[in-house]
Amino acid sequence: MANDTIADTLTRIRNAQIAGHKVVKIPQSRSAKGVLTVLKEEGFIDTFETAKAEGATFETITVFLKYYENGTPMISLAKRVSKSGQRQYRGVETLPRVASGLGISIISTSQGVMSDREARKRKIGGEVLALIG
Repeated sequence: MANDTIADTLTRIRNAQIAGHKVVKIPQSRSAKGVLTVLKEEGFIDTFETAKAEGATFETITVFLKYYENGTPMISLAKRVSKSGQRQYRGVETLPRVASGLGISIISTSQGVMSDREARKRKIGGEVLALIG
């Protein structure tokens, strides 16, 4: 298991979509659930569910991936921005825009993990976790 659960989550989703998988399993963590909730709300994944496999010691999150009609993945860019060695905090005025507004930035704020659109609407900044496009 990776130390950076958000980077691990993004990498697993990115690799599964490149391989054309419909489902990917991710180790459960609170930060992974927050990121997946934002991805579901913004329409980048179908859904996800948490389950404990028989004989397993920890729970996993099963993510159902989403593709366009021609088979290309919904997520073409999944990049970790703020890392454990260098945190990236931004005010509401300087939150990054991805693909001219077609993508999203995932922001960790004092009010929870949310997309950059939601953070702008609430007029709050925070730590930029990832860029999704």
